[in-house]
Amino acid sequence: MTAYDHHQSPAPDGGAGEPPSEHGMTRRQLMRHAGWFGGAVVLTVAGGEVISHVAGSRDTTARAATAPGAALRFVQVSDSHIGFQGPANTDVVGSFTAAIDQVNGLGFRPDFVMHSGDLTHLSTAGQFDQVRQMMAELRTDRVFTVPGEHDSIGDAGRAYRQTFGKGTLGDGWYSFDTHGVHVLALVNTLSLEKLGHLGTEQIDFVRKDLAGLPPDTPVVVFSHIPLFAMYPRWGWSTDDALKVIALLRRFSSVTCLNGHVHQLFTKTEGNITFHSATTTAYPLPKPGRAATPTPQVVPARRLKDALGIRTVDLRRGDQQLAIKDERLA
Repeated sequence: MTAYDHHQSPAPDGGAGEPPSEHGMTRRQLMRHAGWFGGAVVLTVAGGEVISHVAGSRDTTARAATAPGAALRFVQVSDSHIGFQGPANTDVVGSFTAAIDQVNGLGFRPDFVMHSGDLTHLSTAGQFDQVRQMMAELRTDRVFTVPGEHDSIGDAGRAYRQTFGKGTLGDGWYSFDTHGVHVLALVNTLSLEKLGHLGTEQIDFVRKDLAGLPPDTPVVVFSHIPLFAMYPRWGWSTDDALKVIALLRRFSSVTCLNGHVHQLFTKTEGNITFHSATTTAYPLPKPGRAATPTPQVVPARRLKDALGIRTVDLRRGDQQLAIKDERLA
């Protein structure tokens, strides 16, 4: 994948011995998404703890801006589906613009913004360029992405990588270190049968990438399709994810963030917490409540209600998450 950085020219990914940049990052950057109609997941790393919540809720934005000892703050947006045309959302450009405005109005400058896939709906060159220009308006030093299945229609992701994949490895995966946190950005949307798939080459990359890290290093993993079995019947899982999960279990704090399912969902397995993000485009049905996961039409005035937000506090050593759900409206 490539790194798109509208503040400085991209550089190739570095290895574990690469000296940190002036911004504290040693590997490459990219763009990525997981935001909402006015809401985005904000993760704050403070004193080794990963504290996640949703921007735009009544009290959490201020908490993120003033978190004591905050070392790292970033934003995830997802599933903008630029190019979608349908009654579920007749203005996906407007809703993604609203999400960008929300990020820019957080009251602090995120260290980076990550878009977690399905940037476009039909993976055309024009749609990729439109997303690139829109995300250039984000007030942040770094913008990263991972691809969704809608970003690789008909070309195995080539158009996506031409726009967003410079400096990445393989089909667009990469990692970087920043503020004491190790970030993995994975691609599980290119070899789809029914479920997401990582592949041997990418799993080998993860194994080598994690090998030299101390077990107390906070790890954040981004992918488009969930790395847990959220609802395999609809393809909401990754068939070889357990091989990566096994490599992550030795770390004391692991947070996996994905898009794809267009709704908030959280699952914890030991030291690993999975968070599915909602969308800036249109809602999908909850698992099993429809024959297929097709765009859901709700009254226009209720679209923000349908998308909603979730506030999550994840602190090292806690056995359970502190979760607060709110409507986005």
